[in-house]
Amino acid sequence: MLINLSDVLSEHHKPVDQVVPVEMTEFKSTLGSVPVIEKEDAHIVVKHVKQRELMITGECRLVLEIPCDRCLEPVRTEFELGFSKNVDLSDGDEQVDDLDEKNYIDGYNLDVEKLLYNEILIGWPMKILCSEDCKGICNTCGQNLNNGTCDCEDTSLDPRMSVIRDVFKNFKEV
Repeated sequence: MLINLSDVLSEHHKPVDQVVPVEMTEFKSTLGSVPVIEKEDAHIVVKHVKQRELMITGECRLVLEIPCDRCLEPVRTEFELGFSKNVDLSDGDEQVDDLDEKNYIDGYNLDVEKLLYNEILIGWPMKILCSEDCKGICNTCGQNLNNGTCDCEDTSLDPRMSVIRDVFKNFKEV
């Protein structure tokens, strides 16, 4: 969805306050594609700050179905997006450090989908688990160990490595 910014950038500096529908049905990244299972309309407000500098604020709620990092089962993950962006549209080569990049503004149009995509990337969780005690999958056969055990042989480690094995059991991360 594109929002026209010509009113904000004109001499009148009329602010834009719109509720726009979110058209995103899936979130694509280098890790793959994740479906968007719930979405609410985005509320976007664009105000003139000074010269060609804009303040973009907004809020939106999305729910994505992201695979668990241990067992790969889909996990319902909610994103409550609330953001405030200070954007300078000047053509100068010098970019002020306090201002955000503006890959979501093309000419006099604000691309809401790209803006939301960037906000999802910023808010992406470090680890997604279906439950804190998720057992993961078997390294040999791929059986989800939360649903039951597998018939794979338990390869015994050298008894001299028992101390290291205990460290891994106590501090299992993934």
